[in-house]
Amino acid sequence: MTRPAAISAPAGSPPAHRDANVLRWLGALTLSLLGDNVYFLALSWAAIHVGGPAEAGLVLAAGSLPRVVLMLGGGVLADRLGPRRVMIGSDLTRCAVILAMAGTLAVSTPGVWLLVLLGLVFGAVDALFLPSVGALPPRITGPDQLARVQGLRGLATRAATIGGSPLGGLALALGGPASAFAVAGAMFAVSVPLLIALKVAPLPRADGEDAGARGTPWQDLADGLRHIRRDRVLAPLVLVIAIGDLGFAGPLNIGLTLLADEHGWGAAGLGWIVGGFGLGAAVASLLLAAHGGVPRAGLVQQGCLALGAVAIGALAFAPSLGVAVGVGVTIGLTAGLSGALCAALLQTAADPAYLGRVTSVAALSSLGLAPLTYPLSGAAIAAWGTQPVFTVSAAFVALGALVGLGTRSLRCAELPGPRAGAAEAAPSRPAGD
Repeated sequence: MTRPAAISAPAGSPPAHRDANVLRWLGALTLSLLGDNVYFLALSWAAIHVGGPAEAGLVLAAGSLPRVVLMLGGGVLADRLGPRRVMIGSDLTRCAVILAMAGTLAVSTPGVWLLVLLGLVFGAVDALFLPSVGALPPRITGPDQLARVQGLRGLATRAATIGGSPLGGLALALGGPASAFAVAGAMFAVSVPLLIALKVAPLPRADGEDAGARGTPWQDLADGLRHIRRDRVLAPLVLVIAIGDLGFAGPLNIGLTLLADEHGWGAAGLGWIVGGFGLGAAVASLLLAAHGGVPRAGLVQQGCLALGAVAIGALAFAPSLGVAVGVGVTIGLTAGLSGALCAALLQTAADPAYLGRVTSVAALSSLGLAPLTYPLSGAAIAAWGTQPVFTVSAAFVALGALVGLGTRSLRCAELPGPRAGAAEAAPSRPAGD
């Protein structure tokens, strides 16, 4: 199929880490992620003190349903309105809702139902926000910078995870949930001016689409799914992402806790393994952010996925905590590289007019399908132990790698390499959205 011309910045765009436009996006994203982390900490604290463990579980689970139901619609909205507009609207909505909750908590004690409602609203807004995050990078920088942008995004995610918990904890200690919600709302509010200041390429239309020919949202969604199915890179890549997520999700969430308990490593041991995973992922993000170019990106992505499968299987057989931490670093490194290259390949292969919908389908596997493995993994480990379950999970990840390696179009997929002698100042971009 014929793709329209790329919509991103012209030749001469600077490296992403020196591009003021990319750095504004990165700052806005980091603030939003910080707000997310503080919000979830405040929500869980408030839920436990208003109700109890069971009620807290209900409150925290409330946001999952709208994410699953509305994620594909968020992709349609990003392609219709433009991802920057959707991100701005999402952050403004979250800011208003969370500040309203902070005010409510400051003067009264709400019921669990109000916290459940907050979780539902936040989950719905997240479903709109996440596809736009993936659709925006190709419209603010050149295609040769997408791998580097994914590395920067990974660093922002790690920084927000590391900084969000102590920031939320400090706010809780000083003023309780009301104070923590206010801090989260402030994070979302500060991100908005940075998003407004972005220079964004114009919103593209699908090949052959007239200005007044846009169909219904359902037709847009169906067009997006057809676009994925017909593309020789996107179709296998989305399948690989879904299979890999099913394999990674159980072991790297509930499985790690049960593994640490089974080996007697305790909470401290669990913390060391999770820290090793985070370190490996941070190194992967730093490598991509600093280097940018990845020759034979499709082959490298599948190779990292295959190595990650071996590491997941090995984790359950680690003879000591030190070995388990080292394996955790390997998993973080390979999963970080694989995930970032997946995102860059998606953004490069997709028709620009379908980026929001393509991103939403890929994200749905992580946020919709993968969590379904949590109770299954827990029950299986309780019945058979960690080693058989981690082995089966590793086999799933390996299957994803085999699908990718067996598909020539994906195996041979390339990312545009960084251009030598790129200008130090970003060129002007037409305002979009």
